[in-house]
Amino acid sequence: MIARAAAALLLLWALGFAWFAIDQPGPAPDAAVTDAIVVVTGGPGRVQRGLDLLAAGRAQRLLVSGADRRVRPLELAEVNHVSPALVVARVDLGHEAVDTRSNADETAGWLARHRFRSVRLVTTDWHMSRACFELRRIVGDRVTILPDAVRSEPGFTALFKEYHKYLLRRVAAPLGW
Repeated sequence: MIARAAAALLLLWALGFAWFAIDQPGPAPDAAVTDAIVVVTGGPGRVQRGLDLLAAGRAQRLLVSGADRRVRPLELAEVNHVSPALVVARVDLGHEAVDTRSNADETAGWLARHRFRSVRLVTTDWHMSRACFELRRIVGDRVTILPDAVRSEPGFTALFKEYHKYLLRRVAAPLGW
């Protein structure tokens, strides 16, 4: 009986990992409009994607959550080839977040301060499940979240680690951890 239960759990875990690895989310439609855009730092292409969407008029403001304290708005504009005026007027750099949970906390506070009701969440495809989970856990139904995943080519190790982080948060969050 114990062996069957262990085998069933192992099979469930393996199928879950296979689903997680194969079913990576993709970008949201470029034409979709939200009140705000939030870019979770940490991977290539994320900030550029958010800034391009902001420049195209797909949102009112953009938050770069988890930005390095040394990053300045004009440097951000120059590196990403966007108008400095756009960055100065409509981009906020969040310096408080150090991980996905604190990205969600920082984002939720920023969304509330601006009274935004919808947000496009930009992060890498392999990170999207956990980032969405953490943000939804805090904002609930008060804010509509549009996942916008930046495509990447994660290796087995990156997917394996992220899958376990995601599982751990799904178990720990309801327990208050």
